[in-house]
Amino acid sequence: MRLLPVGERALLVELAGAEEAGALHAELLRRRAAGTLPPVREIVPAACTVLLDGVEEPDRLAVELPRWAVPPLTAGSATVTEIPVRYDGPDLAEVADRWGVPPADVAAVHSATEFRVAFCGFAPGFAYLTGLGAEFAVPRRATPRTAVPAGAVALAGTYTGVYPRTSPGGWQLIGTTDAVLWNAAREPAALLAPGARVRFVPRAEAGR
Repeated sequence: MRLLPVGERALLVELAGAEEAGALHAELLRRRAAGTLPPVREIVPAACTVLLDGVEEPDRLAVELPRWAVPPLTAGSATVTEIPVRYDGPDLAEVADRWGVPPADVAAVHSATEFRVAFCGFAPGFAYLTGLGAEFAVPRRATPRTAVPAGAVALAGTYTGVYPRTSPGGWQLIGTTDAVLWNAAREPAALLAPGARVRFVPRAEAGR
């Protein structure tokens, strides 16, 4: 763990990897809920870091935080958000070839996995979901698409993501969903937030 000051009221905590960052984020949320976390306005996780912004006493927290016993990341008790998906993406066959399985098995593996939102970014409502093992990692496309449609379910590395709006993108597209990932008129606007549990439900099974 490495702590770096960011301005006068923020700390950037660098961790060894995604699991450690996720575990620290979960512990920060637990302590905030229990009222034992010093005042912090925002907690923002990323791939291997957690940013603490609006910290009243950053020097004090910088001394205390490395002494915490942070438990490993667990599934937790949060409700699982189900996202209906049609496994009809244009890159499904290519992903299946990389995995060495029939296309139907890509859908089976993906929908059988419980994902967790590690962090959000790229576009409002875009969540980086972890859960697939390293053996299912796929590279980004050599040539990104200029326009990926909203609702595209995609893979890159070991991450899964859903494009919340039409935008350029280089991820491998394996499916589509009608779920609205971002709605500024909704509270909260984002369907998925860091720490959320997620499962993708094949369209034919949605609502079962």
